[in-house]
Amino acid sequence: MKGVAVLGSTGSIGRSTLDVIERHPDRYRVVALAANRDVEGMLAQCRRHRPDLAAMADTQSAESLREAVAAEGLPTKVVAGEEGLARAATHPEVDQVMAAIVGAAGLPPTLAAVRAGKRILLANKESLVVSGALFMEEVKKAGVEVLPIDSEHNAIFQCLPAGARGALAEHGISRILLTASGGPFRTLAADALEKVTPEQACAHPNWSMGRKISVDSATLMNKGLEVIEAHWLFGAMPEQIQVVVHPQSVIHSMVQYVDGSVLAQLGNPDMRTPIAHALAWPERMESGVEPLDLFQVARLDFEPPDMARFPCLGLAFEAVNAGGTAPAVLNAANEVAVEAFLQERIGFTTIPRIIEQVLARQNPQAADSLETLLEADRHARVLAWEAVERNG
Repeated sequence: MKGVAVLGSTGSIGRSTLDVIERHPDRYRVVALAANRDVEGMLAQCRRHRPDLAAMADTQSAESLREAVAAEGLPTKVVAGEEGLARAATHPEVDQVMAAIVGAAGLPPTLAAVRAGKRILLANKESLVVSGALFMEEVKKAGVEVLPIDSEHNAIFQCLPAGARGALAEHGISRILLTASGGPFRTLAADALEKVTPEQACAHPNWSMGRKISVDSATLMNKGLEVIEAHWLFGAMPEQIQVVVHPQSVIHSMVQYVDGSVLAQLGNPDMRTPIAHALAWPERMESGVEPLDLFQVARLDFEPPDMARFPCLGLAFEAVNAGGTAPAVLNAANEVAVEAFLQERIGFTTIPRIIEQVLARQNPQAADSLETLLEADRHARVLAWEAVERNG
């Protein structure tokens, strides 16, 4: 039986992971859970899964959870802060870590899990966006497996031959075709984008996701971050990655070979499929997802992304080409801009403007240490909030 730690357990990926695990009680045990401040959600998970350890990033929330757990006589030990998250990620009885904490906050515990030799199920794209070179070097040093959870990267992983990472040309691969739904505003006129509300931006047409990632999908920044992620995960140069808008979200991504073949992974838009794939890899197991009905799908459409209406995608390509700390700066500025938009302090079309302004004020440095990256992240956030004040 495999022990699993779920970082970000109260979020959508975390809940889906626990759903898959529950379907296979003979194969997996929930050893550790970690979240930010959702005490009620974590308490319910502690009741149901009875983990050895529950970590809350927010110390006040941890104290509230500790009292609730004690009052109910649950066996779970509650820990707090960044150290608590690291303890959950490195628990000695954990074999696999679902890294699903959203944002740069997920980087330290994910790195701790890598260094502890755990198999990483990577849903926290910021670990690669912020610190791709550093992260992959640590993965190589520790000799651990990293299995992508993003539906697109999991699809690419399934379509690549074994051993192709970092050697695409040697395996006859010409490029990666990264699919995008286009988000809720794919056909919206450019002038109408200025009046978009947070509620509209969070209403994704195909996927059920958290608010931050839903806004990223609406701006196409989510796809930009995935380009950077694919660059590091698969050793693909930016020019080997093409974004393809596919509104149905049935083909999750494709790999094109030099002989003209294109391999695609298809399925219903449900994150339990890549989660089950990564948990069981190299085996397959039931995920709870309904089989794909091709007759119901009936058609598959494809179109190029509109980089003029959705400039965040172009900014991401610029950042990965610049290298060094530029992707970390991009990510930090985006997190601030999205937060400001959700607080209705700026408009939807101001998000890329803020990111562009922050990138213009930062000179990329070599990303040779976690301290350098975290400092670039911190400074970019200061600049981004200043830009929010100017543009709000």
